[in-house]
Amino acid sequence: MTLPVPLTGVVPPLCTPLTREGDVDTRSLEALVERLVEAGVDGLFVLGSTGEAPYLDDARRHTALRTVVTAAAGRLPVLAGVIDMATARVLDHARAAAGLGADALVATAPFYARTHPVEIADHFRRVRAGTGLPLFAYDIPVSVHRKLPAGTVLELAGDGTLAGLKDSSGDDGALRRLLVGLRARGLLDRFTVLTGSELSVDGALLAGAHGVVPGLGNVDPEGYLRLYGHARAGRWSEAAAEQDRLAVLHALTGTGPEEAMGRNASAIGGFKAALHLLGVLDCPATAAPQVPLDDVAVATVRALLTERGLL
Repeated sequence: MTLPVPLTGVVPPLCTPLTREGDVDTRSLEALVERLVEAGVDGLFVLGSTGEAPYLDDARRHTALRTVVTAAAGRLPVLAGVIDMATARVLDHARAAAGLGADALVATAPFYARTHPVEIADHFRRVRAGTGLPLFAYDIPVSVHRKLPAGTVLELAGDGTLAGLKDSSGDDGALRRLLVGLRARGLLDRFTVLTGSELSVDGALLAGAHGVVPGLGNVDPEGYLRLYGHARAGRWSEAAAEQDRLAVLHALTGTGPEEAMGRNASAIGGFKAALHLLGVLDCPATAAPQVPLDDVAVATVRALLTERGLL
Protein backbone atom coordinates (compact mmCIF):
# COMPACT_ATOMS: atom_id res chain seq x y z
CA MET A 1 0.00 0.00 0.00
CA THR A 2 1.05 3.63 -0.37
CA LEU A 3 2.87 4.88 2.70
CA PRO A 4 1.11 7.85 4.35
CA VAL A 5 3.16 11.06 4.31
CA PRO A 6 3.93 11.71 7.05
CA LEU A 7 3.33 8.36 8.74
CA THR A 8 1.62 9.03 12.07
CA GLY A 9 0.42 7.11 15.10
CA VAL A 10 1.49 3.83 16.69
CA VAL A 11 3.76 1.51 14.68
CA PRO A 12 4.78 -1.47 16.83
CA PRO A 13 8.08 -3.23 16.09
CA LEU A 14 6.86 -6.81 15.92
CA CYS A 15 8.35 -9.62 17.94
CA THR A 16 9.38 -12.58 15.79
CA PRO A 17 7.83 -15.72 17.34
CA LEU A 18 10.12 -18.74 17.26
CA THR A 19 9.76 -22.43 17.84
CA ARG A 20 11.94 -24.27 20.37
CA GLU A 21 14.14 -25.24 17.43
CA GLY A 22 14.63 -21.60 16.42
CA ASP A 23 12.44 -21.51 13.32
CA VAL A 24 9.92 -18.73 12.69
CA ASP A 25 6.52 -19.68 14.11
CA THR A 26 4.35 -18.38 11.31
CA ARG A 27 1.05 -19.25 12.99
CA SER A 28 1.90 -17.17 16.07
CA LEU A 29 3.24 -14.34 13.92
CA GLU A 30 -0.02 -14.26 11.96
CA ALA A 31 -1.93 -14.14 15.26
CA LEU A 32 0.21 -11.23 16.46
CA VAL A 33 -0.39 -9.30 13.24
CA GLU A 34 -4.14 -9.85 13.50
CA ARG A 35 -4.14 -8.74 17.13
CA LEU A 36 -2.37 -5.49 16.28
CA VAL A 37 -4.52 -4.79 13.22
CA GLU A 38 -7.68 -5.31 15.25
CA ALA A 39 -6.36 -3.00 17.97
CA GLY A 40 -6.09 -0.21 15.40
CA VAL A 41 -2.36 0.42 15.09
CA ASP A 42 -1.13 2.52 12.17
CA GLY A 43 1.66 0.38 10.75
CA LEU A 44 3.86 -2.66 11.37
CA PHE A 45 7.65 -2.62 11.67
CA VAL A 46 9.15 -6.05 10.99
CA LEU A 47 12.74 -7.15 11.66
CA GLY A 48 13.84 -4.44 14.03
CA SER A 49 15.58 -4.88 17.37
CA THR A 50 12.41 -6.21 19.02
CA GLY A 51 12.10 -8.60 16.07
CA GLU A 52 15.59 -9.98 16.81
CA ALA A 53 16.71 -9.31 13.24
CA PRO A 54 20.44 -9.39 14.09
CA TYR A 55 20.01 -12.98 15.35
CA LEU A 56 18.13 -14.31 12.31
CA ASP A 57 19.64 -15.70 9.13
CA ASP A 58 18.39 -14.50 5.77
CA ALA A 59 15.92 -17.35 5.30
CA ARG A 60 14.25 -16.66 8.65
CA ARG A 61 14.16 -12.93 7.93
CA HIS A 62 12.43 -13.64 4.63
CA THR A 63 9.93 -15.99 6.27
CA ALA A 64 9.05 -13.40 8.93
CA LEU A 65 8.58 -10.58 6.42
CA ARG A 66 6.62 -12.71 3.97
CA THR A 67 4.31 -13.84 6.77
CA VAL A 68 3.62 -10.30 7.97
CA VAL A 69 3.02 -8.89 4.48
CA THR A 70 0.59 -11.71 3.71
CA ALA A 71 -1.21 -11.41 7.06
CA ALA A 72 -1.47 -7.61 6.85
CA ALA A 73 -3.04 -8.02 3.38
CA GLY A 74 -2.71 -4.35 2.52
CA ARG A 75 -4.61 -3.17 5.59
CA LEU A 76 -1.54 -1.46 7.10
CA PRO A 77 1.83 -0.33 5.76
CA VAL A 78 4.65 -2.77 6.49
CA LEU A 79 8.09 -1.33 7.25
CA ALA A 80 10.94 -3.83 6.88
CA GLY A 81 14.18 -3.64 8.77
CA VAL A 82 17.19 -4.15 6.49
CA ILE A 83 19.79 -3.94 9.23
CA ASP A 84 23.35 -5.11 8.58
CA MET A 85 26.94 -3.95 8.92
CA ALA A 86 27.74 -2.69 5.45
CA THR A 87 26.05 -1.17 2.42
CA ALA A 88 26.32 -4.24 0.18
CA ARG A 89 24.58 -6.46 2.74
CA VAL A 90 21.90 -3.85 3.44
CA LEU A 91 21.23 -3.58 -0.29
CA ASP A 92 20.76 -7.35 -0.46
CA HIS A 93 18.20 -7.17 2.36
CA ALA A 94 16.52 -4.15 0.77
CA ARG A 95 16.03 -5.86 -2.60
CA ALA A 96 14.71 -8.98 -0.90
CA ALA A 97 12.28 -6.89 1.19
CA ALA A 98 11.03 -5.08 -1.90
CA GLY A 99 10.45 -8.39 -3.63
CA LEU A 100 8.50 -9.68 -0.61
CA GLY A 101 6.12 -6.71 -0.66
CA ALA A 102 7.43 -4.31 1.99
CA ASP A 103 6.06 -0.78 1.76
CA ALA A 104 9.14 0.92 3.23
CA LEU A 105 12.62 0.11 4.53
CA VAL A 106 14.35 0.88 7.82
CA ALA A 107 18.16 0.92 7.96
CA THR A 108 20.83 1.93 10.44
CA ALA A 109 24.11 3.54 9.52
CA PRO A 110 26.89 1.03 8.77
CA PHE A 111 28.47 -0.40 11.91
CA TYR A 112 31.51 -2.28 13.20
CA ALA A 113 33.91 -0.03 11.26
CA ARG A 114 33.84 3.65 12.20
CA THR A 115 32.15 5.81 9.59
CA HIS A 116 32.27 9.49 8.68
CA PRO A 117 29.07 11.52 8.09
CA VAL A 118 29.92 11.66 4.38
CA GLU A 119 30.04 7.84 4.30
CA ILE A 120 26.80 7.56 6.27
CA ALA A 121 25.04 9.87 3.80
CA ASP A 122 26.39 7.87 0.85
CA HIS A 123 25.21 4.65 2.50
CA PHE A 124 21.62 5.87 2.81
CA ARG A 125 21.62 7.25 -0.74
CA ARG A 126 22.75 3.91 -2.14
CA VAL A 127 20.11 2.01 -0.17
CA ARG A 128 17.40 4.42 -1.28
CA ALA A 129 18.45 4.12 -4.91
CA GLY A 130 18.63 0.34 -4.67
CA THR A 131 14.86 -0.20 -4.56
CA GLY A 132 13.11 3.17 -4.76
CA LEU A 133 11.11 2.32 -1.64
CA PRO A 134 10.71 4.98 1.08
CA LEU A 135 13.65 4.71 3.49
CA PHE A 136 13.68 5.43 7.22
CA ALA A 137 16.91 5.98 9.11
CA TYR A 138 17.16 4.08 12.40
CA ASP A 139 19.09 6.03 15.04
CA ILE A 140 20.16 3.46 17.66
CA PRO A 141 23.64 4.36 18.91
CA VAL A 142 23.64 1.67 21.60
CA SER A 143 23.85 -0.91 18.79
CA VAL A 144 25.80 0.86 16.03
CA HIS A 145 28.08 2.78 18.41
CA ARG A 146 27.38 6.17 16.87
CA LYS A 147 24.48 8.59 16.96
CA LEU A 148 23.29 9.76 13.56
CA PRO A 149 24.56 13.32 13.02
CA ALA A 150 21.68 15.80 12.97
CA GLY A 151 23.20 17.61 10.01
CA THR A 152 23.22 14.40 7.98
CA VAL A 153 19.57 13.67 8.83
CA LEU A 154 18.53 17.20 7.87
CA GLU A 155 20.48 16.98 4.60
CA LEU A 156 18.95 13.63 3.62
CA ALA A 157 15.47 14.74 4.66
CA GLY A 158 15.83 17.85 2.55
CA ASP A 159 16.92 16.09 -0.62
CA GLY A 160 14.33 13.31 -0.30
CA THR A 161 16.74 10.45 0.36
CA LEU A 162 15.05 9.74 3.68
CA ALA A 163 11.31 9.53 4.23
CA GLY A 164 11.67 9.53 7.99
CA LEU A 165 13.54 8.67 11.14
CA LYS A 166 13.03 6.16 13.94
CA ASP A 167 14.81 7.74 16.87
CA SER A 168 15.84 5.22 19.52
CA SER A 169 18.82 7.23 20.71
CA GLY A 170 17.26 8.05 24.07
CA ASP A 171 18.58 11.60 23.65
CA ASP A 172 15.42 13.66 24.09
CA GLY A 173 17.30 16.94 23.83
CA ALA A 174 18.84 16.02 20.48
CA LEU A 175 15.45 14.85 19.20
CA ARG A 176 13.91 18.18 20.21
CA ARG A 177 16.65 20.12 18.39
CA LEU A 178 16.21 17.97 15.29
CA LEU A 179 12.46 18.63 15.28
CA VAL A 180 13.16 22.36 15.56
CA GLY A 181 15.53 22.11 12.59
CA LEU A 182 13.05 20.15 10.49
CA ARG A 183 10.27 22.62 11.31
CA ALA A 184 12.45 25.58 10.39
CA ARG A 185 13.11 24.00 6.99
CA GLY A 186 9.42 23.25 6.40
CA LEU A 187 10.04 19.48 6.33
CA LEU A 188 7.73 18.15 9.04
CA ASP A 189 4.82 17.77 6.63
CA ARG A 190 6.79 15.30 4.47
CA PHE A 191 9.42 13.80 6.77
CA THR A 192 8.21 11.38 9.46
CA VAL A 193 9.73 11.37 12.93
CA LEU A 194 8.88 8.38 15.11
CA THR A 195 10.21 8.01 18.63
CA GLY A 196 11.44 4.65 19.84
CA SER A 197 11.80 5.95 23.40
CA GLU A 198 8.58 4.41 24.58
CA LEU A 199 8.72 5.79 28.12
CA SER A 200 8.76 9.43 27.01
CA VAL A 201 6.29 9.37 24.12
CA ASP A 202 4.14 12.17 25.50
CA GLY A 203 7.10 14.55 25.52
CA ALA A 204 8.16 13.59 21.99
CA LEU A 205 4.64 14.12 20.65
CA LEU A 206 4.42 17.48 22.38
CA ALA A 207 7.70 18.43 20.69
CA GLY A 208 6.31 17.52 17.26
CA ALA A 209 7.09 13.84 16.65
CA HIS A 210 4.54 12.09 14.44
CA GLY A 211 4.27 8.83 16.35
CA VAL A 212 5.88 6.02 18.31
CA VAL A 213 7.45 2.62 17.64
CA PRO A 214 6.93 0.86 21.00
CA GLY A 215 8.16 -2.66 21.71
CA LEU A 216 5.65 -2.79 24.54
CA GLY A 217 3.01 -2.12 21.89
CA ASN A 218 3.16 -5.84 21.07
CA VAL A 219 1.75 -6.48 24.54
CA ASP A 220 -0.48 -3.44 25.10
CA PRO A 221 -1.18 -1.70 21.79
CA GLU A 222 -4.37 -0.17 23.18
CA GLY A 223 -2.37 1.69 25.83
CA TYR A 224 -0.19 3.40 23.24
CA LEU A 225 -3.20 4.15 21.07
CA ARG A 226 -4.89 5.83 24.04
CA LEU A 227 -1.71 7.78 24.76
CA TYR A 228 -1.43 8.91 21.15
CA GLY A 229 -5.12 9.84 21.01
CA HIS A 230 -4.88 11.94 24.18
CA ALA A 231 -1.79 13.72 22.87
CA ARG A 232 -3.28 14.53 19.49
CA ALA A 233 -6.40 15.91 21.19
CA GLY A 234 -4.28 18.08 23.49
CA ARG A 235 -5.30 16.15 26.61
CA TRP A 236 -1.80 16.23 28.03
CA SER A 237 -2.64 15.30 31.62
CA GLU A 238 -4.47 12.20 30.37
CA ALA A 239 -1.54 11.42 28.05
CA ALA A 240 0.86 11.68 30.98
CA ALA A 241 -1.30 9.40 33.11
CA GLU A 242 -1.35 6.75 30.36
CA GLN A 243 2.40 7.13 29.91
CA ASP A 244 2.85 6.53 33.64
CA ARG A 245 0.73 3.37 33.45
CA LEU A 246 2.79 2.08 30.54
CA ALA A 247 6.02 2.91 32.39
CA VAL A 248 4.96 0.58 35.21
CA LEU A 249 4.08 -2.19 32.75
CA HIS A 250 7.39 -1.68 30.94
CA ALA A 251 9.11 -3.15 33.98
CA LEU A 252 8.43 -6.55 32.42
CA THR A 253 11.48 -5.90 30.22
CA GLY A 254 13.77 -5.95 33.25
CA THR A 255 12.61 -9.12 34.99
CA GLY A 256 15.55 -11.26 33.91
CA PRO A 257 18.36 -11.39 36.51
CA GLU A 258 21.27 -9.14 35.54
CA GLU A 259 23.84 -11.65 36.75
CA ALA A 260 22.46 -14.31 34.40
CA MET A 261 21.46 -12.58 31.15
CA GLY A 262 21.85 -9.48 29.02
CA ARG A 263 19.38 -6.61 29.10
CA ASN A 264 18.35 -7.18 25.49
CA ALA A 265 17.55 -10.82 26.22
CA SER A 266 15.58 -9.75 29.29
CA ALA A 267 13.54 -7.22 27.30
CA ILE A 268 12.74 -9.50 24.36
CA GLY A 269 12.11 -12.37 26.76
CA GLY A 270 9.71 -10.19 28.73
CA PHE A 271 7.70 -9.24 25.65
CA LYS A 272 7.54 -12.84 24.46
CA ALA A 273 6.67 -14.23 27.90
CA ALA A 274 3.82 -11.72 28.11
CA LEU A 275 2.53 -12.63 24.64
CA HIS A 276 2.76 -16.32 25.53
CA LEU A 277 0.79 -15.76 28.73
CA LEU A 278 -1.80 -13.79 26.75
CA GLY A 279 -2.20 -16.73 24.38
CA VAL A 280 -0.79 -14.98 21.32
CA LEU A 281 2.46 -16.93 20.97
CA ASP A 282 2.69 -20.70 21.17
CA CYS A 283 6.25 -20.49 22.51
CA PRO A 284 8.22 -17.68 24.25
CA ALA A 285 11.60 -18.79 22.88
CA THR A 286 14.19 -16.16 21.99
CA ALA A 287 16.94 -16.51 19.39
CA ALA A 288 20.29 -18.00 20.39
CA PRO A 289 22.51 -17.14 22.14
CA GLN A 290 20.09 -15.08 24.23
CA VAL A 291 19.32 -16.65 27.60
CA PRO A 292 15.61 -17.40 28.22
CA LEU A 293 13.71 -16.03 31.21
CA ASP A 294 13.57 -18.30 34.24
CA ASP A 295 10.39 -19.25 36.09
CA VAL A 296 10.80 -16.44 38.64
CA ALA A 297 11.03 -13.81 35.88
CA VAL A 298 8.01 -15.24 34.07
CA ALA A 299 6.02 -15.12 37.32
CA THR A 300 6.91 -11.45 37.65
CA VAL A 301 5.73 -10.81 34.08
CA ARG A 302 2.47 -12.55 34.92
CA ALA A 303 2.03 -10.38 38.02
CA LEU A 304 2.62 -7.18 36.04
CA LEU A 305 0.07 -8.20 33.41
CA THR A 306 -2.45 -9.03 36.14
CA GLU A 307 -1.88 -5.77 38.04
CA ARG A 308 -2.40 -3.76 34.82
CA GLY A 309 -5.61 -5.62 34.02
CA LEU A 310 -4.28 -7.36 30.91
CA LEU A 311 -4.50 -10.90 32.22
